[in-house]
This record gives sequence, C-alpha cells and structure tokens, in this order.
Amino acid sequence: MGSEGRPIHEITSISGVGFGFLALIVGVYRSWITRQAAVDRANRMLRSLSAVKLFHGAFPHFVHTSGGKTIPFAKFDDGGDLVETALLVQALICAREFFGGQSSGEIDLRRSVNDIVEAVEWDWFTQGKPGPLFWHWSPRFGWAKNLPIVGWNEALVCYVLAAGSAAHAIDTASYHSGWARKGEIRNGETYLGVRLPLGEPFGGPLFLSQYSFCTLDPRGLGDAYCSDYLEQVHAHSLINYRYCSTRYGPDDGWGLSACDGPKKYIVNSPTDDHGIIATTAALSSMPFLPARSKQAAMRFLQWRGGALMGRFGLMDSFEPSTGWVSKTHLAINQGPVVAMMENHRSGLIWDLFMNAAEVSSGLVKLGFRTDRYREAGDLLEVR
Repeated sequence: MGSEGRPIHEITSISGVGFGFLALIVGVYRSWITRQAAVDRANRMLRSLSAVKLFHGAFPHFVHTSGGKTIPFAKFDDGGDLVETALLVQALICAREFFGGQSSGEIDLRRSVNDIVEAVEWDWFTQGKPGPLFWHWSPRFGWAKNLPIVGWNEALVCYVLAAGSAAHAIDTASYHSGWARKGEIRNGETYLGVRLPLGEPFGGPLFLSQYSFCTLDPRGLGDAYCSDYLEQVHAHSLINYRYCSTRYGPDDGWGLSACDGPKKYIVNSPTDDHGIIATTAALSSMPFLPARSKQAAMRFLQWRGGALMGRFGLMDSFEPSTGWVSKTHLAINQGPVVAMMENHRSGLIWDLFMNAAEVSSGLVKLGFRTDRYREAGDLLEVR
C-alpha cells in the first residue's frame, strides 16, 4: 500500500502468501477448486518462494511479486522478519498435512515445505541469549531495529514453532522471560463488562487475536499465563463488539483492526479509534462470536446498497461517518476470513495444524495443556 492509499501491485507480503495457502486448502475442501489445480498452484507459489533471499532462514516482510527481490519495509528493516516468516510457516505446515497424497505433485509440495520449515534459524533470532525472540535482522543494519517479540500480540505461533523446531529450537526461557515477560503479559481487568485475561487495555486491534489463531486451536488450550485461550480470544472479540456497538450506528456493523485507510494503512482499536471499520475484524471473529459475526456480514453486504462489494468480495474497510470505502483487498485481511470461517464450520485448519509433529512438540515444550474438543457453544456468545 502506498503512502496515499493507492495499491502497489508489485508488492507481495510474505504473511499474505501464507494466508493464500490456507485459502487453497479450504478451496479444495469445499470443492471450489480441484485438488490438482490447488497442488499445481501451491507448487508454483513454492517455486517463487525459493527465489526469495533468506536471512538465517527468515523471509523479509515484502518482496517484489516478480523475481522475489526484498523490498525494505521500514528503516533498518530490509532483512529477515521472523513474524512474517512464522505466519507463512504455519500455513505451509497446514498445506503439508492436507496434501498428504502420493502423487508426484504432492510429494514435491511436502518436500518443498519441509525445506522452508527446517531452514528457519529460530534460535539465532534470540541473539544468543535466553531472552525473547527478535522480530528483525538485517545484513546491513544487524539488530538495529531491536524489536523484541513480546506478548500479547499476533505472534504467539512464532514461539510455538520456534520451540518445536527440530534443528533450531529455542529454550523455554525465551518464552517465559520474552513472550510472557515473566508474567507481565497478564491483564485480568474488566472492560465493558468483560474480563480480559491477557494483553493491553481493551485488547487492542483484533488481528492480535486472529493471525496466530487461524491455526492454533484455542479451545481448551491453556498455559501458565492463561487457563483457557478460548476465553482470551472470545473476550477480545466481545470487547471490540461492545465498543463498536456504542460508537457506530446499528447498520454499520463492527470491527476495529489494522486495515486500509483514506490516506494510508492504519491500525484501529478501542483506545485508538480512527473511525474506520475493517470488515475482516468481525468476519474473522466467527469462531468466537458466531451470531455477532454473521450479523455483521449481513450488514456489510447491505451497507448503502452494496457499496462494500468488490471484485473479490467485501472491500477491506470503510469509514461510516464520511462514506469512504477502501479500493483494496488485502491478503492479510482476506485470508483470515476464509480460514476462520472454515474453523467455525469444521475446525479443518485447526485440526491440520494442531496434529503436526512440530506443533505438538512446541506446545508440550512450552508447557501448554490441551483439551482440543471443548466447544465454544452458545454460552460464550451471551457472556
């Protein structure tokens, strides 16, 4: 996205590619595309990824669509982005688990996926210390960006994958002192009548509870800091819904997250509200607030006579007070909608990811407890 809000088509985000792989899986499962067509497309995507320069196994944030050359994301950030890499790897693991057949295409797919997954030097991104993983490293600037990956944010899956890595596993100390900040990740306060176990006041933008949980199944998932991650993601969604219900009109739907804005990409939350609703925020909450999410979907479809409908479905975002509507579809916002709707319907993506060997290993190593088939049910909807 350009500084004036215009789409730049030669830019590809690595996390967006990851969400594309998840959409391919759902496409096959729902018979939108044939299995062979999906395998062919996935292998083309993997060949393109093989042309991208890696930084200790990590991908950059942005690459040129043609050729895979790194596009700097920000100052000091022209190298490896570990969170973008994790959001790609989580999807590749799901693809490997789903395409388990013995055709040459599926065998090639699994081999290519494993090459990428096994190459990520997670432990190197701790800077050789028992502390947190670090988000960025540049061959030109080293660790100058100096941004530790600490919770609560969208990067929980980064620690799970890093702990479960066969060749480059991190020590559990990195999770407890880094991600969990020795317990400071806990919240426990009540906002708009809802107790929030972890994170910042009011929960922050909704993508914080969506990107990792496109693959991680929160049902019955707990650790030393949160007894039930389903409670966490449900509370975050419900607080966001209740805030929007008082801030916006009854026909505008709800949902604050990171999205396209009138002038630039912008992050919206109850504590930093720019008046822009992101359609992905409510739709990607469907496993956690099903009735409210479906209600929002209908309002988006009907808003001002279909003004939010575009070539690829609902547009990224809109500003109810002015009538502004985004002209873009962003992969990092569209992809979670597909994955989360399927998780609501069947749990498909959750099942694929949670049954993978490195994921199970990572969760066990970090001290997670799982009771995977606890259902959210209607109880959460009315709490």
